[in-house]
Amino acid sequence: MALAHTASEMIKGMSPRLRSGRFVFATTTDPDQAARLISEALCIYREAEGLSLILPLALASREGLACDLPMICITLEVFSALQGVGLTAAVSAALAGQGIPCNMVAAYHHDHVFVPESHSGEAMRALIELQAGQGGD
Repeated sequence: MALAHTASEMIKGMSPRLRSGRFVFATTTDPDQAARLISEALCIYREAEGLSLILPLALASREGLACDLPMICITLEVFSALQGVGLTAAVSAALAGQGIPCNMVAAYHHDHVFVPESHSGEAMRALIELQAGQGGD
């Protein structure tokens, strides 16, 4: 499959898919806890304040980490180019327009949108409408 480069191409092909599971954004400065969690984390990022992780909710709960904002993940199935411009902005603007907070994670193959679990249905509808507005299927 060819990479999409323009915002219109990326939005048209994004095909949002709800990933199963519930997740939380968490942080730790404990090296032993970090070592236990890294292999189970969806994503990790080292910040000056500690290791940030996106973890399955149940795991974070067992580890005693804050779990007050369970999130769901929507994967944008388009193969967007790393140098592509506009997908993240369009997605976050569409969700913001509906009053839905989001956290975007760009990975190598796809972009992933994390929204509070309570907004999952609204978020999917907003993204499908965004895609349809670009001539998507």
